[in-house]
Amino acid sequence: MTPTEELNSLMNWMFSEGLLDQQFQQLQMLQDASNPDFVSEVITLFCKDSEIILAELTKLLNQPVVDFQKVDAYVHQLKGSSSSVGANNIKLACIHFRQFYEENNKEGCLSSLNAMEREYFRLKDKLGTMLQLEQRIQAYESNKHN
Repeated sequence: MTPTEELNSLMNWMFSEGLLDQQFQQLQMLQDASNPDFVSEVITLFCKDSEIILAELTKLLNQPVVDFQKVDAYVHQLKGSSSSVGANNIKLACIHFRQFYEENNKEGCLSSLNAMEREYFRLKDKLGTMLQLEQRIQAYESNKHN
């Protein structure tokens, strides 16, 4: 299988699994020759921010008394950034999380946080593979033109 075929197969799988939605396709359309690393930069920033938010949520939920307003703010922030990059399953996990912090249900929040982290690391792994395949394709294309 060529790198292009691998990439197409991976992308189809990510969409069928709900890891990504049409918003990610919109993001890809913003990338062009003048900004060839746009998607990579957005993904890197999303991952960095998501890991900070997940760490903050973990800290908050491990406090003896949970500040559910702060939890709300972080989940809202993660939902927004997930929506903007097309990280569908993370966005859905944030929506599910909401019912628990609205009820001040710490155990439900911890369970939802675990689900959110699983979805995040699953997506991060596949996005990393996607970026590696794109780099291989770019290297191949530039070698063809030399």
